[in-house]
Amino acid sequence: MAIFFIGVKLCHTFWPGTLSCNQNYSITIPLISLFKNILTLSLFTLLVSIGEIRAQDTTLEPVNPPTPDSVRVNNIFIIGNVKTQKSVILRELDFSTDFYYDWETFMGIIQADQQKIYNLRLFTEVEVTPLFTGENEIEVLISVKERWYVLPSVIFQLADRNFSEWWTNQGRDWSRVNFGLKLSHSNVGGRNEKLRFSGQMGFTKGLDILYSKPYIDKKQKHGFAVQLTYADQKTIPIKSENNRQVFYTSETEAVLRKNFSTALRYTHRRTFYNYHFLTLGYNYTWINPEVLVENPAYLQNPENNNLRYLFLQYSFRHDNRNIAAYATQGELLQITATKYGIFFTEDLDEVEVNLVANKYFPISDKFHYAAGLTGVWFLSPQQPYTLVRGIGYSPNFIRGYELNVIEGQQLYVQKNSLRYKLFDLSFDISRFMPLDQFSTVPFRAYLSANFDHGGVTDRNKIPENARLANKYLFGYGAGLDIVAIYDMVLRFEYSLNNQGEGNFFFNFRAPF
Repeated sequence: MAIFFIGVKLCHTFWPGTLSCNQNYSITIPLISLFKNILTLSLFTLLVSIGEIRAQDTTLEPVNPPTPDSVRVNNIFIIGNVKTQKSVILRELDFSTDFYYDWETFMGIIQADQQKIYNLRLFTEVEVTPLFTGENEIEVLISVKERWYVLPSVIFQLADRNFSEWWTNQGRDWSRVNFGLKLSHSNVGGRNEKLRFSGQMGFTKGLDILYSKPYIDKKQKHGFAVQLTYADQKTIPIKSENNRQVFYTSETEAVLRKNFSTALRYTHRRTFYNYHFLTLGYNYTWINPEVLVENPAYLQNPENNNLRYLFLQYSFRHDNRNIAAYATQGELLQITATKYGIFFTEDLDEVEVNLVANKYFPISDKFHYAAGLTGVWFLSPQQPYTLVRGIGYSPNFIRGYELNVIEGQQLYVQKNSLRYKLFDLSFDISRFMPLDQFSTVPFRAYLSANFDHGGVTDRNKIPENARLANKYLFGYGAGLDIVAIYDMVLRFEYSLNNQGEGNFFFNFRAPF
């Protein structure tokens, strides 16, 4: 039998790194046995290597690390905030570093924080992402895409209560259009400060200046705003008959009403979703004596064509909506009390209370239900026509009654919408749009089934408005809602009311 000899050298290692080899050893192995051993070893090595390759190929079966019970936030990183200061974004966060959070609770927190940052209306896109750096440790990445903050724009808007009023009741009269220029800065200094200046001509000539600073302290809880407005008109509503506004224009085309007002508002944001507002303001209104001839009760005192008063207003607001412009989940509650007349009570001494309560219920990924309630109460039986309230004046609409005004001292409106999301798209137009703030165009559409109801209490029981005042009213119908870039809302609705009247209505904002 053939014999094959293999010579080997045995070596062993000594610490700390020296190598020593002993003398040569010879091992005698039969040749056939050697081939069998080599073949067996080769097959074994091949099988092992294939198993290793499969184990390393993560594209076949992705590996999902187990979800931890709790996590610790080490760092918070923000990207994309070119102009917005980091502190403005951090103010909206309900978590901080160096704390442990239950994982499920933490995921709910960052989802809510993402909505709060978006509702600042400073960004077109917001994304909050946890990044694992250890088994129970994460870093949070907040990615934002800023809006265009300085917006010079042309004012071109209808002077009437809504589009349908202008289209139907006013015969599409183009003289009832306001036009002018507006310059607004929605993020002065990167601190979410608002500055707005507008000059307006047309049906109503006016000037408006507003500056608001949401935070004036280190804890970002206290803020203020100041506003000054002036307007004059040559055509004004002086009363309502048959539940329609009656407008008056002087034969000499003289100015019929001038109004100047200024206000200073203090804001306190106690928690993330709760706000307190305290406003002190002054209002002066001058009325052409011709108006008092047409309606002696326009200012309640026909011998005086001036109305001046100080007013003090307190408002509490709880706002926990996912998207402020067109909510599909969350709630909104606002209660406001206003005292008109503090020192000049001989001209006006009145108290008004307002309530807004909206709730948005997600049913599934496609369906959601929205319900809203508004109410207004005046304590006195009669008010100057400049303070008149009722159904038909924003935001107190019953769908199907957009062409009517139902005036009085007390009102309630309850609105309902069942909505179905047709699609939710986003278009990248960066190839055609050089400005990054406009490079992405979101586009959502909803079908809605609507039912609204309510009523107005008129203590004066004016005969000319008896058809709809002091009556139970309701309207229903269907619509298409479109939500586009920069939270722009367009609504196309067909509605009927309980008077048997139906019409097509077009609006520029969410109903509630």
